[in-house]
Amino acid sequence: MANNVEVKEIKYTAKDFASDQEVRWCPGCGDYSILAQVQRTFPEIIDRPKENIVWVSGIGCSSRFPYYMNTYGFHGIHGRAPAIATGVKLANPNLSVWVASGDGDLLSIGGNHFIHACRKNIDLKILMFNNRIYGLTKGQYSPTSEKGKITKTTPYGSVDYPFNPPMLALGAEASFIARSIDRHPKHLQEMIRRAGLHKGTAFIEIFQNCNIFNDGAFSLLTEKDTKDDHVLELVHGQPMIFGKNKDKGIKLDGMTPMVVDLTTGKYSKDDLWVHDEFDPNPARTAILAMFDETPGFPTPIGVFRQITKETYDEGLFRQIEEVKKKKGEGDLEKILFSGNVWEVN
Repeated sequence: MANNVEVKEIKYTAKDFASDQEVRWCPGCGDYSILAQVQRTFPEIIDRPKENIVWVSGIGCSSRFPYYMNTYGFHGIHGRAPAIATGVKLANPNLSVWVASGDGDLLSIGGNHFIHACRKNIDLKILMFNNRIYGLTKGQYSPTSEKGKITKTTPYGSVDYPFNPPMLALGAEASFIARSIDRHPKHLQEMIRRAGLHKGTAFIEIFQNCNIFNDGAFSLLTEKDTKDDHVLELVHGQPMIFGKNKDKGIKLDGMTPMVVDLTTGKYSKDDLWVHDEFDPNPARTAILAMFDETPGFPTPIGVFRQITKETYDEGLFRQIEEVKKKKGEGDLEKILFSGNVWEVN
């Protein structure tokens, strides 16, 4: 009871977050799974009326996301979703602000806005749908396309080195960095839940299959016969073990990682690298991020790193309150009509 008025607990279901709009992605697109996992997870993590949730997007297949969520939404222009979301959060810090973007939208024209959102630690949740291709514009190479990738704009193979998204987010000092896969629904739900509960910039890279223009880009990580030997699921406080028979592990030799065989008797679980997602030293997170570029190493999924530090919005409003205590409430009219002013007749 508050002021003799009963406050009812808000309880939502996944259906409460589904809008009345027809979902218009290609049949078989991984975006359907991401949408479903967000809608299934939100009832667990949303602690406010859904009118206080905002989804912001830019341009691309992923950027249709706000239309399909029964919350407020803003379909922005190419690459500007983090900047718009920053403005929304600062205008009303009580809102839960989420960004849906693709690898082209977020890391190409939007790269500058992305790194500064991470640097400032704005309290945003950023989901990057990474299919390593430009899907909406019909199959051009993107900032995450692998070197040598043949596309409509690189008919002889891309000569670009691709971005490593977790490494980029780490360098920009995002306070939460995670990765999941569209075809691992339970894992994806857990990453969304973890991001939603984090205070600060939470970045999730989601490997998402574009079955029209880049089908099978992540097949080694999703197919039944290969995924166990190519995916390393990070669990805080647990040794890094993978393989169909849980017979492989990651050992650190100083700061050099090694893949070791646990069946020979030379190494045991006690020799393996134990994951610490709260490690304040970013060096080990950087080592994990480089697994993608190291032959013979599995691809990590899970929470790479999360740290706690003041968010930009917290710092801004703290500063405002400190200035008010020193100088009192401001007077806008006094500011506008004082100092070097003149009248135009």
